[in-house]
Amino acid sequence: DYRQKHPEVTILDPPDAIKHLHNRQSMLQDVADLNLSDCNGKVRVPRQMVITKDSLSIPDQVFEAGLKLPLVAKPLVVDGSAKSHELFLAYDRFSLSELEPPMLLQEFVNHGGILFKIYIIGETIKVVRRFSLPNVSKRELAKVVSVFRFPRVSSAAASADDADLDPGIAELPPRPLLERLARELRHRLVNILVFCFH
Repeated sequence: DYRQKHPEVTILDPPDAIKHLHNRQSMLQDVADLNLSDCNGKVRVPRQMVITKDSLSIPDQVFEAGLKLPLVAKPLVVDGSAKSHELFLAYDRFSLSELEPPMLLQEFVNHGGILFKIYIIGETIKVVRRFSLPNVSKRELAKVVSVFRFPRVSSAAASADDADLDPGIAELPPRPLLERLARELRHRLVNILVFCFH
C-alpha cells in the first residue's frame, strides 16, 4: 500500500474511497437517495438501469424495465477518459442494440440544453454552467429512429457561463440547496475531499 510506504505524502482522496465514484450507478444512487425537499429546490435522478453485457438483449431489457424513450446511454465507468464522457441519445429501443455495454441507460429529461456541474472541495462549492444535450420534441421523437453519439458534451470547452441564456433555464440552484447537497454528500462519501456531479 502506497500510504504505508510513503507516510510523508498527503493523499487527498484515497483510492479505496474513490472506487465508489468510478461507478456511475453508485454515484448517482447517492444523489437519488437524498431528501432535499426543504431546501428551496429539488435534485432528481432520472429513472435508470444498468446494462452489463449482451447488446442484443438491450431492447427487451428496456421494454421489461418500462423505461421511456428517448434514453441517454452513458458508460458505467467514470474514470476521466474521453470514452467515459461519451453520451449516446437513443430515440428508439431497437437501436440500443448498437451500443456497447457496460453502460447506464437513463430516461432523457428535457432541461433546456444546460446543466450545472457542481464541484465540492472541502467546504468550498463551485457551480459552473455547461451546454448539454438539446431538448427533444415529441415530433422529433416520433420521427427519428437511431442512436446519436455526443463526445464530451459537458466538458469545460462547452462552458455556458458567459452565454446569453434564458434566465429561466440558466439560473443557478439556490444556495441553501447547494449547501445542503454538499453537506449530505460529504456525509455519505466519507474520506472524499474533492468530488463533482451534474
